Order: sequence, then C-alpha cells, then structure tokens
Amino acid sequence: MKHLLRIAALVALLLCCSMAEAQSLKIISFNIRYNSWNNIDGANGWPYRKAAVAKMIEQERPVAIGLQEALIDQLQYLDSAIPSYHRVGVGRDDGKEAGEFMAIYYNTDIVELVSKETRWLSTTPTTPSKGWDAACFRTVTIARFKVKATGKEFIYMNTHLDHVGKTAREESSKMLASIIKSLEADLPIVLGGDMNSTIADPIFSHLYNEHMQAAREVAPRKHTDSRITYNAYGKDPGSVIDHFFIRNLKVKNFRTLDGDYGVPYISDHYPIEMVVE
Repeated sequence: MKHLLRIAALVALLLCCSMAEAQSLKIISFNIRYNSWNNIDGANGWPYRKAAVAKMIEQERPVAIGLQEALIDQLQYLDSAIPSYHRVGVGRDDGKEAGEFMAIYYNTDIVELVSKETRWLSTTPTTPSKGWDAACFRTVTIARFKVKATGKEFIYMNTHLDHVGKTAREESSKMLASIIKSLEADLPIVLGGDMNSTIADPIFSHLYNEHMQAAREVAPRKHTDSRITYNAYGKDPGSVIDHFFIRNLKVKNFRTLDGDYGVPYISDHYPIEMVVE
C-alpha cells in the first residue's frame, strides 16, 4: 500500500512539473500611434481611440505588451486605465520622458520584473543618439521577467526600426542580434516591434543567425495569419511590417488583432499577439 502511495505521489509531482513547464504566456506588440499635438489624425486621433486601446489590453490580458510610439501623456492615461500593469521604458529623446517610448507593460499578477535596460540603436547605445542614416532616435527596451508560478525567466525586447534609413535598419538588426548573442544560450527571448520591413527583408538574417525564429512562420498553420499590420487607417492597402522573433519558445498561436474594440481603428497599426509555451 505504501509503495502504491509513493508511486501515486510521484505521478502527481511529475504532472505538476509538466504543467508548470508548459505554462502558456500571451504577449502583444503594438504600435500605438503617437498623440499628435495638431490632431493630424482627425477622428482617428488619440482622444477618440484611447478608451478602445485600454479595452483591447483588458480584453486580451497579455502577460506583457510592448508599445511603440507612445508619448508620456498616453502612458499616463494607460497607467490609470490598466492598473494591474506596470511599465518600463524611457523617452527616446532624453532617456527620461521626452519623445516616443518603447514601453513594455507587464501583468504584475503573473510576472515580476528582474531587470530593465534601454539601448539606443546607434554607435553610442548608452546615450540618447541617432544612428547612421536614421530619421529619428531609435531604441530597444530590454526587460527580464520571472514567471511567478514557475520561477522561469524570459527576456522581452521591444523596438521600432527606422522608417527612412535603410542602413539604420540593417545596422540596428545587427545590434539586436549582438545583444541576443550576449545573453544566456538557454534563455527564452522575445523580440517584437514595428520593424518597418517585411519578413523577406535580408536584414533579418542577422537574427536568424542567432537562432531566432519568426513567430508568424513557426506557429501551427491553422493557428497563424499573414494579415496586414500597418493599416494606415484604411487609406491604403497596408503591409505586414510588425513582427515577433522568438528563441527557446514554442509558438502555439499567432494572430493579428484587427477586431472591433469600439472604434474603427485603435491605431494606424493592428496589434500582433502570440501565445508561447
């Protein structure tokens, strides 16, 4: 009898460990579109869509969401609208609150922050600076999280490559690959953002060389899509320029969030979402 009880206890322990190992995490990347001071977006301006953005986050409940183009007033609104999330990231213009943030919000019920860092995509990555032929200052926010239920850690890197400079996109990709190479080989890594490039662009070869995979491509065929991510508020056909790359993770589901959250468009980009294991 004691022998059977020991076997039953061992089986239960193995099942618990298996469940912990296989925990699923939902992660979103979203170019939120900056709040323009002269309301150039008209009816699509931030004041008319901010509640829908908060609704999307509350409805999807990701463990983490990386935002691009967010200004401090937009972040302050979200701070109050989604109180179960905390954020990391700095303004790209001064390393404080000026300019656009590559902010990462994380669900404090599920993960805890281990470390955070911002690097500028330039030849002087530790100080606010513009790289190569870029039109704008560009940064990557690097956050390390620990999953409370399992103790497992992962890195989320959130970035926005330049929309003008081809050399800047190429060199930024090299820099991101170098950062990834410097991290522990067995550490799960997520790199997401508005890359201003389609997935066929050769710049991504640097990431593939560091064993990164394009999440959209490695998700199960029936659980992925190739819908446009840049929608231009419906003014042109759009393009697929927002991407997730992953390492040491299994993608269970990938989708473009082009549904209705209360307004026709919550940004000129659709969020992308993946569930990883």
